[in-house]
Amino acid sequence: MSAKLWGGRFHGQVSDLMRRFNDSIAFDIRLWEADIRGSIAYAQALARAGVISQQEAEALVRGLEMVRAEFAEGRFQVQPDDEDIHTAVERRLKELVGEVAGKLHTGRSRNDQVATDLRLFALDGLRDIQRALCEVQRALLAQARPHVHTLMPGYTHLQRAQPISFAHWCMGYFWQFARDAERMDDCARRIAIMPLGSGALAGNPFRLDRRFLAQALGFPAVTCNALDGVSARDFVAELLFCWALLGVHLSRLAEDLIVYSSAEFGFVTFDDAYATGSSLMPQKRNPDAMELVRGKAGRLIGDLISVLVVLKGLPTSYNKDLQEDKPPLFDALDTLALALPVVAGAVRSLKVNVARMRAALDPAMLATDVAEYLVRKGVPFRQAHHLTGRAVALAEARGVPLNALPLADWQAISPHFEADVLGVFDFERSLASRDVVGGTSPRAVRAQIRQAERWLKKRQCPADE
Repeated sequence: MSAKLWGGRFHGQVSDLMRRFNDSIAFDIRLWEADIRGSIAYAQALARAGVISQQEAEALVRGLEMVRAEFAEGRFQVQPDDEDIHTAVERRLKELVGEVAGKLHTGRSRNDQVATDLRLFALDGLRDIQRALCEVQRALLAQARPHVHTLMPGYTHLQRAQPISFAHWCMGYFWQFARDAERMDDCARRIAIMPLGSGALAGNPFRLDRRFLAQALGFPAVTCNALDGVSARDFVAELLFCWALLGVHLSRLAEDLIVYSSAEFGFVTFDDAYATGSSLMPQKRNPDAMELVRGKAGRLIGDLISVLVVLKGLPTSYNKDLQEDKPPLFDALDTLALALPVVAGAVRSLKVNVARMRAALDPAMLATDVAEYLVRKGVPFRQAHHLTGRAVALAEARGVPLNALPLADWQAISPHFEADVLGVFDFERSLASRDVVGGTSPRAVRAQIRQAERWLKKRQCPADE
């Protein structure tokens, strides 16, 4: 007789090639904890429904706890006929408690079993990534606090634009990651819907109390339709989108730091713990940690695309294609679980080269301030922009900094330029003038930092003192 759970109607044996192609135990063994958790709750629900006796339920739970201990202690032995994690657990359970193990699967399909396991696993993984992301945000805050007055060029199109503070730059990434965390919060609401009790596709025939099951497993809701319950993987795609977008944000942070750490910029220096050297050139200090983070974004995007392509043409209910939902999810989780602590450590240990940042400031970056000077004297902004542009062009033609133009040249451009125009060329003054919510003024940035600290505290991720 076939050892397969589904082998009763078959006479021949599955070929070794087909078995290797079909079996998923090599990767879905990672679901062992969720599978056992779900099976314990299911055994208790069967007893509540009168399908098995309380004594049988207790025997099943006792055996499942023994299997759990074997996994936790690294003693579980996978056997050649273990097709997947569900088969492996049930096989070992039978070895431990006997024939009563065969009652555990009553009314349950691997379709609703794996859908439940995957949701439990995804929720745990989501929380792990949120905790790791919190450490990146804390590292950014730790860098922001002492650099509220540290001036640096702000860039658009990778061209010098306006002066900002390094703290303002740090906080720009903090809020990107805050949205990533909140996006995962929202995704979690749709993951936390329990499909167990859906059977293969039509529901459970034993009047199982699905709400009891949901409560036992920590799900606030149950799926509304058995067909959808066993086949829905939009929660996997959505979570992978959240993680792919987080990867994009990490890649942007990495790109900035790679540029800023170059000799041409020299704004920051990576700690030795997060830099590498060259096998040929002794002088090299390579930002490999950030380059790998930048590269991993492509991997995370690929994981998302892989699942979307699997899902796009599936007919109703469960199809074996869905076996391919797990490797991308596991890969994305593992990628971020490794990358996020590296990013947190690299950011926290950065040396900020304040003098190099200051030296990169150019008086031409205050051209907007000059236009605003004219606006305060009643000149329409479009005219003020044009007049200031003429001054910039004149300074470029003469090969001098914008603030080196004599007053006579300013007044030749427009009589609205008075002697106080040269007072505009003060970087600290420019910084302080951007004193709106979200601005780069020291007061506004300190307000951002306090808001960020409250945000972290509300999420039970306290900021560094």
